Amino acid sequence: MSLDPRRDCAGLLLAGGLGRRMGGGLKGMALLDGRPLLAHAAARAGPQVASLAVNANAPAEEFAELGLPVLPDPVTGFVGPLAGVLAGMLWAREAGYGWVASFPCDAPFFPETLVRDLAAEADRADIVTATSGGQRHPVFALWAVSLADDLHRALAGEGLRKVDRWTARHRMADIEFPVPPEGDPFFNINTPEDLAAAEARLAGR
Repeated sequence: MSLDPRRDCAGLLLAGGLGRRMGGGLKGMALLDGRPLLAHAAARAGPQVASLAVNANAPAEEFAELGLPVLPDPVTGFVGPLAGVLAGMLWAREAGYGWVASFPCDAPFFPETLVRDLAAEADRADIVTATSGGQRHPVFALWAVSLADDLHRALAGEGLRKVDRWTARHRMADIEFPVPPEGDPFFNINTPEDLAAAEARLAGR
């Protein structure tokens, strides 16, 4: 493996959505076990990458307790997670990184080896995504920063919004992750019921 994620890869916590199914507000700041969901994600993601930022469209001071850069979408209108990925690519490119790994803010159990495992396929793909149980998790992914200009054209020029439609244009690879007895490592929290299930999962650790 030629890519060393802790040297060559930036990380991005995606928190730019509207959180409608959670009742609106900042889903990433919802508390799980007394800590914001974003804090759980940052604790897992930070050791896996060289640098870490948050993609969010709320005022940066809302996330001050995390101590991380906050990157708004570079394309307006809440156009979906690809806008957040683009924000991460542009930031990573400016900082001199060749890759950016993305992590949704609402999935507190993702593998602590995620980026290392995705990076194993970086020599043969420009986008590497995680799968589990045969299901792709398209924004648990490793993205070549060289795709930034193409992504910007797709979002701003073509009005493209769906992740799968854009990624299908590029060299892709998937990495399958096992599902342990305690549950899918990519379980994500979209509703108050999901948050309660995550609390129960943590209580059983």
